[in-house]
Order: sequence, then structure tokens, then C-alpha cells
Amino acid sequence: MLKRKIYDRLVTWKKESNGTTAMMIDGARRVGKSFIAEQFAKAEYKSYILVDFGRASGDLIALFENDSTDLDLFFAKLSALYSTALHKRNSLIIFDEVQQYPRARQLIKYLVADGRYDYLETGSLIRLKKNVQDIIIPSEEEHVELLPLDFEEFLWAMGDDATYPLIRRCFETKTPLGAALHRKIMNDFRQYVLVGGMPQAVLAYKDEKNFEACDVAKRRILKLYRNDVAKFAEGYEDKVFAVFDGIPGQLSKKEKKYKLSSLGKTARFRTFEDSFVWLGEAMVVNPCFNTTDPHVGLALSADHATQKCYMADTGLLVSHAFGDGKFADNQLYKAILFDKLSINEGMLMENVVSQMLRHRRERLYFYSRSDNKNRENHMEIDFLIAEGRKISPVEVKSGDYRSHSSLDKFRKKFPSVVGTPYVLYTKDVMVKDGIVHLPLYMAELL
Repeated sequence: MLKRKIYDRLVTWKKESNGTTAMMIDGARRVGKSFIAEQFAKAEYKSYILVDFGRASGDLIALFENDSTDLDLFFAKLSALYSTALHKRNSLIIFDEVQQYPRARQLIKYLVADGRYDYLETGSLIRLKKNVQDIIIPSEEEHVELLPLDFEEFLWAMGDDATYPLIRRCFETKTPLGAALHRKIMNDFRQYVLVGGMPQAVLAYKDEKNFEACDVAKRRILKLYRNDVAKFAEGYEDKVFAVFDGIPGQLSKKEKKYKLSSLGKTARFRTFEDSFVWLGEAMVVNPCFNTTDPHVGLALSADHATQKCYMADTGLLVSHAFGDGKFADNQLYKAILFDKLSINEGMLMENVVSQMLRHRRERLYFYSRSDNKNRENHMEIDFLIAEGRKISPVEVKSGDYRSHSSLDKFRKKFPSVVGTPYVLYTKDVMVKDGIVHLPLYMAELL
């Protein structure tokens, strides 16, 4: 069993909503939505019914089609169909994979108004237009995202509840952890980079620390994603496959902006835009957009045609990058574990930072400007994050980095908006020259 932070959010919703809203858990395929929904139902309610629309029978669909206008009859038949008694204000009805039957989602408005039971929905690909085009999204629906396990949740899965509170305290006080402890945590963090945060991969790894079993689980998920593209991106699936397959190659370059020229000499953003949107809405990737003018805010000056395309889970990126080879041929696992990263393999560290930053914000941004005539204007900042009214630049560096010239240029060019500048790297906490240096495993605290 994996402990997830979203559980406390669901408990708070149950208490505060008291039946006045339904909760929608949105997330990528295989991120653990159904598991956490059922775990919550078993612990917090007298009874529950899980309606799996991915495996809906003809009788179930007929119930929704023919009897949903008479809720007394609807609930009586639903209870009989699942051989489960329903208790007023103490039963939960789960609509699992509700995107497979959007009409059930539209019915939420009337079920909530009836007030007898609580309702929890789970959905993948629910943001895709084809899954919402014929329904009115109920205003009674709250949303929460379930993302891959963050580093703290990964440590919990490994049986470590003690380390992260210390990490948080050292982050807040900007105090070094010390060489021995930092080395131990970096070793755990490297395991997190390789395994990732998909529950099936974590479970395959946690007991025997078997990377090969973990890799098998991740490849199954990647195959499922490819099947989803073929099924749900009908008409432009070839373009989605092209973008998806190009992600490791794009991230392995020094400048990680997705260059459409790699997909063909005549490739243009307008012809591939739907493909990037599809991958983002399926929550397979974390897009990161170029902000052209930090003075006016991150979202207002975002250039969606210039983006970096990170994998939503770094463990999946590891398997995706070496999908053509056998596990035994994958030297990346050894390179990460023994801190022998090459330049190309360093893409994983920037990807895992994007994954960790995404846990606390809906959108990711970076700053890039090319100016060969005036090198003072030529810079690339890996990430920009809003801290109050200020914009904090974040650079991801390898352990042996010597300078942070882009960070210095950015601070000089935008002095009125710059907040705390950060360098994320493989060493311990350090504050130097007005820049806060943090170990990579603190990224999700920013």
C-alpha cells in the first residue's frame, strides 16, 4: 500500500463539502486514481459502490440511460446490481474512468442536488475536447490532480518517514545537512529519478530494489500510453507519436526547447500544436513555456510556440529513452546510481526538477533569449517561479558547475522583478553571492 498526500485532501473535502459537491480526481493513466478512491471509500464510509466505466456492462449503461430521471428507482437498481446497501450520508459512489461515459459526469449535478450520498469521480484524458464536447460540465464538481509520487511520498514507500521533515527544516533555515546525511539522501534521490513516481513502478521496486522489474512495469505504462494515442488522437495520431518519440532526443540537447525542425524540414507549430496540447491534456508531459517579458507576469507573456516538453514522470523518461534496447543494455541506471552522469544523461535532472516543481503549480515557465550581437541579452534560465510579486529564476546544474552566467545576466536585466535566485545542484545547501544553492531533492519545496 502506498501513502499519498491526496488522501488528506479527500478527507477535508468530505468534511467541508458535506455532500454539496462531487470531487473529480484528474490524472494520467496508471497514476493511482482508482486505488486512492477505493482506499478512501473503504476507510471513510460505511459502504461504497465503484462504477468502472472502463468495464461497464450493458445492464449498467441501460440503468443510466433509462432510469436516471427517477433517482429512487436508480439507486435501488444500482444497489441491487452491485449487491451493496447504500446508507444516507454514509455511502460513497465512485464513477471510475468517467471519461468513458461522459453522460454520468453530467448527471452529477442532479445527484449532488439529491443529497443522499457522496460522489467521487476519477478520470484520465478528461480534458480532451472529445470527452466533454456533448455535455455541460457540472458546477458542483471540485477538482484535484493526482500526479506521480513526489520525493517525500517515494521515501514513505521505501519505509522512511523521518528524513523529509529534516529536509524541510534545512530548506526553511537554509542550513546544510552535513556530508554523510546529504550523501545518503542523494543516493535515495537517484533511486527516485530512475524509478519515478508511477505506483506500479514503485511497487515493483520497493521490496527487492529490483530495477529490472521496475523497468518492465514502466514499459507497460508506456505501451498503454501509445495505445491511448492510437485510440483518442484519431486523425493526427502520427503527429502525436512523432512529438512523443522525439522527447528524449530534445531533452538530451544543451538547449532543451523542442525544435520542430527535428520532425521535418517543413514542420510548423500550427500543424503540430494539437499534438502538444493532446500530450499535455493527457498529463503525459509537463509543458514548460517561454516567458518573453517577466515584467508583465509569467502567463501573460508566455509564448506557447516556444516550449520545452518534459515527461510528467522521469522514471518513464528513463525507459522511454532506452525503449529499443533490453534492460541489461541500459547503462543509465548504473550512471545515475554511481554519479557518473554524462552531459546527455543530465537531461534527467532537469526533467525531475520539472516534475517536482509541477506538484505545486499548474504551469511551468522558463526564459530564453538569443542575441548574438549583444551577449548580455543572450541567456537561458531553466525555470521561472512566482514568489509573491517577484519572479525567482531557477537554474539546474551538475555537481561540478563553475559559473551561472545566465542567472547573473537575468538578475542584471530584470532587477525590479527578481526575487530569490536559486541554483539546484548535487551538493549541500549553500548561500553565496546572493544566490541560494539547494540540493536537487529540495526542488519540490520551492
